[in-house]
Amino acid sequence: MSILADSVTGYLEHASWIRRMFEAGGQLKAKYGADKVYDFSLGNPDLPAPPAVGEGLRAFAEHAGEPFAFGYMANAGFPWARQKLAEHLSAEQGCALDADHVLLSCGAAGGLNAFLRAILNPGEEVLTFAPYFVEYGFYVANHGGSLRAVNSLPETFAPDMAALEAAISEKTRVLLINSPHNPTGVVYSRAQIEAIVALLKEKSREYGKPIWLIADEPYRFLAYDGVEVPSVLPLYAYAVVISSFSKSLSLPGERVGYVAVSPLLEEHAQLMAALTLTNRILGFVNPPVVGQHIMVAALGSQVDLAVYAARRKAMSEVLSAAGYDYLMPAGAFYFFPKAPGGDDVAFVNRLLEERVLAVPGSGFGYPGHFRLAFCVEESVIRHAADGFAAARAAFR
Repeated sequence: MSILADSVTGYLEHASWIRRMFEAGGQLKAKYGADKVYDFSLGNPDLPAPPAVGEGLRAFAEHAGEPFAFGYMANAGFPWARQKLAEHLSAEQGCALDADHVLLSCGAAGGLNAFLRAILNPGEEVLTFAPYFVEYGFYVANHGGSLRAVNSLPETFAPDMAALEAAISEKTRVLLINSPHNPTGVVYSRAQIEAIVALLKEKSREYGKPIWLIADEPYRFLAYDGVEVPSVLPLYAYAVVISSFSKSLSLPGERVGYVAVSPLLEEHAQLMAALTLTNRILGFVNPPVVGQHIMVAALGSQVDLAVYAARRKAMSEVLSAAGYDYLMPAGAFYFFPKAPGGDDVAFVNRLLEERVLAVPGSGFGYPGHFRLAFCVEESVIRHAADGFAAARAAFR
């Protein structure tokens, strides 16, 4: 006799590969010592938060004893915090936003769930390009929809526009994109974004209803070699940006994110009212108090990008020396190499024998590759070189 919902039982049986490998790493570290295990499984940023975060926290602490310092506020967040964020995003996204275009959320995950609850009807589909962040499927299912993956172009992981056009149907409600991309590190070009927008406009007219475009952007700040990260908000009325400060300020545990609505949307007040409601009824109620104070103090600051660039270079050198086939990431902090032998699960298990933790591409809906998160100290990357080489040699 099961005490759980059938869907949750199924989720537990097919638990996230990321978490599975993270737990395997804990066992290896207990057995061999943390310095003998090379863990590239989890995208948990290790860089210290920039000084502005501490300054904001100290400034808030001075007022922490006042009445209602930790009290409820409007479900969309403090108006002054939303206004400051809107001013910051106006410059970043290249369009004029104000507080009425921005909702603060409990991380990007909270923002995604609030948005999907506001616009998704049972049975409708959300499209995304594979490989993709596995949690997307859970978020969509939370609200009665289904996630449908469209394969990216092989080798480059660019959007396959022909496949996307073939996948769009009367059931399509949302296209969810992620750039800079987890797990490939690809950054969509302006031409690619414009092609996506043109197709969504065409299909929205054809089906007589808007197809929303969600840009999931927690890695926007992390692009290398001067690569542009184009904004969707000035291009399409039915575009939203959903993001957080988990990576840029190294605040993943503080859970402060946001939804930004295109200023081109005539019904933006109606959408914002719906998002404010869903943010509440999903149980988030309001974004974290402390997180909002930190965010405002630290807007314009970020972690040291030079550190990530050096780690990217180190990982590239290690993989190249061992003979791996991979695409150099243009953004984020992941590599997504091909799995030698083609079986990504078998190869990741072979890496485990070398005490190297990776995540199979099957966990991202894209078998045949594996993901490496290089948000670890450069010494960990360098010391893992022998393990990478030995695993590669075993499949040669």
